Formats: sequence, C-alpha cells, structure tokens
Amino acid sequence: MVTVQDVERIAGALPRAERHVIRDRVKYRVGRIVFLALSRDETTMGCGFPKEERAAMVEAEPDKFALPSASDMRYRWIHVTLAAIDEDELRELILDAWRMCVPKRVAAAYLSE
Repeated sequence: MVTVQDVERIAGALPRAERHVIRDRVKYRVGRIVFLALSRDETTMGCGFPKEERAAMVEAEPDKFALPSASDMRYRWIHVTLAAIDEDELRELILDAWRMCVPKRVAAAYLSE
C-alpha cells in the first residue's frame, strides 16, 4: 500500500513538475497540463493514461483502476486506488503520466540518470 507522501515524494522530484492546491485537491502540473491529482480524501489518484489502453486496464484490474467521470472521458485519464498498488506500480504510473506532458528530451534526460 502506498501513501500520499509516496505520491508527493515521487511526483515532486520530477523536472518541471509543480505542486498546486486547487479546490482543496493536490495536483501536479507541467506548465498548464495536470498529470496527477489526488482525491479530496486522498484515497485515490487520477493520472494521465492513454485513452486506448484504459478500458482494458480497468477490466483487467477493477480493484485497482477506475474510469474517470463521464465528463472527463475525453481526457487521457484514469483513477487509481492507492491502497491497492505498491510503490513500483505507483512510480510507473506517475512517470508515464509525467512523460505525456514534458518534452521528449526532458524525459530522456531524466530517465537516463
């Protein structure tokens, strides 16, 4: 099980990632693009995720993943239950969401370290 502190530690260390509190919710952005958001009760995390893969992911692991609300289905987004994943899964989800927002050279430089 991962905690909000794990999320903040991983996301906060990424280049160009900025932490913001918007309407009582913690969100991480690159520029104006949100790549991660925590629920108000901090039990779930929304993050960037390819549209074409999310239905299969939710179907394969419904205890971990959920589709966003109907109004957010147009975005590349998925919801994750924090209590159901481990730190390796969390790191992979955050990095993938972040990489969708930064220039390729920034991601390549960070990942080569």
